[in-house]
Amino acid sequence: MSNNQPSALSSTTIDVRVYIEDTDAGGIVFYVNYLKYMERARTEFMRQLGFGKAAIFADQLMFVVHSLTINYRAPAVLDDYLSISAVAKKSSKVAVVFEQQVYRDNQLLCEAEVKVACVDRDTQQPAVMPESLIKQIMPH
Repeated sequence: MSNNQPSALSSTTIDVRVYIEDTDAGGIVFYVNYLKYMERARTEFMRQLGFGKAAIFADQLMFVVHSLTINYRAPAVLDDYLSISAVAKKSSKVAVVFEQQVYRDNQLLCEAEVKVACVDRDTQQPAVMPESLIKQIMPH
């Protein structure tokens, strides 16, 4: 995965500190916690576009992870300060594919491609995203 960053509207980065509860018995970040960090970055991405949870729920929509591919390259440990990015790589009317990376300083620790589907909250079936959201996710 590349480190090329598209326009500010199609990406976001958050920072997190690694706490003791994030680590396993060996003192490194437990693998599933990287997915939690990535979820937070995607949530902030949507919030920055004006589509926080309340706005999405008002439209009877929610986003669920459809599929992902992840590569772990190096471990994060207690007290590390991490940067997690969420970059929208492509979208359709019902899904967004994100490229996500976790860095400690300039070292890539983990990268993933995550496909997130929009579904109806009641039926949990695929649903079309609002046109305004589609345009903001991929502005060019």
